[in-house]
Amino acid sequence: MNEPLNTKAQVLRSLHRGPVLVLPNAWDAASAALLARAGARAIGTTSGGIAWAHGQPDGQHITREAMAQAVELIVRAVDIPVTADMEGGYGPAPADVEATVSATIAAGAAGMNLEDSGARGGPLFSVEAQAERIGAARAAARACGAPDFVVNARTDVFLFRIGEPGGRLDEVRRRGEAYAEAGADCLFVPGLLDLGPLRSLVDSMRLPVNAMAGPGGPSVAELAAAGVRRISVGTALAQAAYGTALRAARELVTSGTFEAFDGAIAFSELNGLFER
Repeated sequence: MNEPLNTKAQVLRSLHRGPVLVLPNAWDAASAALLARAGARAIGTTSGGIAWAHGQPDGQHITREAMAQAVELIVRAVDIPVTADMEGGYGPAPADVEATVSATIAAGAAGMNLEDSGARGGPLFSVEAQAERIGAARAAARACGAPDFVVNARTDVFLFRIGEPGGRLDEVRRRGEAYAEAGADCLFVPGLLDLGPLRSLVDSMRLPVNAMAGPGGPSVAELAAAGVRRISVGTALAQAAYGTALRAARELVTSGTFEAFDGAIAFSELNGLFER
């Protein structure tokens, strides 16, 4: 039994039963340390943010090994549980998922996302194939001594607009039930932020539902009132940070002034995050 890791997984699991779990998404050690400093009870990673930091686009262009190394640096930077965005498992077969779970647990993460699409835009794996992949994830976690490892099953039905609009919610329900039977612990439905359908989904699902929030969408309070148990923001924090860097750089090279640098974190505070 990997007791230290499984204990963190138990903590992460328990956070789904209390007040809504807000998971800000980190892309490197510094961002993770700052999110913990800000009061996060757990941290998610963002595959997009990590891929960009490696000079790659999002969508499984980074390798399993590179992603696991990035996750390990994030885990080392904080004491709270980390759940890793491991995209579609870096291969279609159950054996690929098993390898990804093993690498994620070796990196110290207490849970991971597993998408039911093998590439951006789809198509999706069949319900049966994805259920088999989730079962492989569950088995791999047990084999690694972390039976409480949290598997967040992501379905991209809404994100990639799969099928007719009127049938998408039923398709998510069908997938959610199959994924729960296979051993998933949460159901992640990015792209669905309409509060009415979200509430309907929550009321019909036995798994806690994870929504991906962001600017222009419902607030955390509104999503929680709809019954959502877990909220993450994907690449939004990384985009905000890079947007600030772009504005500051443009000002620097065009006008030679520094107004966009206002609000920057002090060097001593950022450096101090790693002086342990």
